[in-house]
Amino acid sequence: MKFESLDFYREYTLRNSELSYEFSHSVYTDCSHPGLRYDMDLLRRVTELAPGTRGLDAGCGAGARDVHLLHTWGFDVSGIDAVDENIILGQKLHPEIADKLEVADLGKPLPFDDATFDFVMCNAVIQHLPTETTERITLPELTRVLTPDGVLQLMFKIGSGVVTILDRTYGFDSVERTFQLYDEHMILKVLEDLGCSLVPSAGRHELGGLLYFNDAKPMRYCVFWVRTG
Repeated sequence: MKFESLDFYREYTLRNSELSYEFSHSVYTDCSHPGLRYDMDLLRRVTELAPGTRGLDAGCGAGARDVHLLHTWGFDVSGIDAVDENIILGQKLHPEIADKLEVADLGKPLPFDDATFDFVMCNAVIQHLPTETTERITLPELTRVLTPDGVLQLMFKIGSGVVTILDRTYGFDSVERTFQLYDEHMILKVLEDLGCSLVPSAGRHELGGLLYFNDAKPMRYCVFWVRTG
């Protein structure tokens, strides 16, 4: 069975939330850095780099796991997602952050003022967007809402063109899924043109530079942080 991205996430809202909260889909393999093992490493790193406590999870997913986690850590974080069901589930699971969650499409201008957030996380989202949309709308908008010296964490599937795979993690039936792949150097160049600079590698003890890992499908990812000027 083949799904368009939004329809897929509507169909599997509860299953995606379960996988997220189990962290069963968050263990990385073949990592390029010894300090990168799973989602929590990225969450800790972006909060270390951020100049303040205001954050945005752009594409927070079913149940808004990371928005809730950061709230419990004392951060003031908002979450947006294009799938209504993902936001509704997050509000149901975590009523204490219900007013921080809203439906918004990363293919359109964001509903926030300039320089609203100290950090923005956009994890495994642009792989659902056409490259033209990502370059002309999504990345400019994500950087627009960052404060000076703010930090963007960007994670995405890498490669060339569009790929369709069979995902076996959603029950007995395998699900055919299609993703847009990206060249990490091209994405970084777009961000540099927007006035951002790559947070460099800091040796074995701190995450930085271009980092790579595989997920459970398996597919290859890149993740990095850039800082606004």
